[in-house]
Amino acid sequence: MSQPLKFYFDFLNQSSRALYILLEASKIPFEAIPISMLKGEHLTGEFRDNVNRFRKLPAITDHGYQLSENVAIFRHLAREKLVPEHWYPRRHLGRSRIDEYLAWQQTNMGVATTEYFQQKWLVPYLQKTRPADNAVNLAGKQLEHTLNEFEQLFLNSRKFMLGDNISFADLSAICEIDQPKSIGYNTFQNRNKLARWYEAVREELGPHYKEVLGEFEAKLKGSGSGQQQGVAQAVKQ
Repeated sequence: MSQPLKFYFDFLNQSSRALYILLEASKIPFEAIPISMLKGEHLTGEFRDNVNRFRKLPAITDHGYQLSENVAIFRHLAREKLVPEHWYPRRHLGRSRIDEYLAWQQTNMGVATTEYFQQKWLVPYLQKTRPADNAVNLAGKQLEHTLNEFEQLFLNSRKFMLGDNISFADLSAICEIDQPKSIGYNTFQNRNKLARWYEAVREELGPHYKEVLGEFEAKLKGSGSGQQQGVAQAVKQ
């Protein structure tokens, strides 16, 4: 019997949450190995040598092959495992549309949600200070612009981004949006289309999503006292 895939993750990281939900929903056998970024466990020499040379999360090992970068991991799973077709559909240029969103996310949604999360929660947590109002306001303006763009560019009258079936683009996007939403950002103000899409995705993902989001929000409320350099980089990844 083959060894299950090993998945290294921290639910503080939005890509970790998206891939964990994908693995669970696709019923792919895997060994879940939580790594604490707040304690710097991803920065150790042992993690670098045995898991991931980039010292980033999420990461996998599959039959001894080490891989990082969330989009690369997703495409590896789509090629090598039995991932249901709707997550990365071949029909109607579905894969091209998902790739387009994921590329846009890397330099837009991912940047904006991470910057807001860092300025509002992570930096104050690590430095034991109050959030810097100017930095939070600036990050909030960037996030507002990005969410408006997301709504205009990727959402339409259909239920999900590609139509009637949920895809990995929807899953990845909702996990990004949860990053600022879970620390109090008013995500849906004047964004009715975004709110309808969010509820449809949340309902479709069901208990897998609910469980992972609950774990993320619990970590926000009860994080340990570890303070290490490099945490922000991994949260962004």
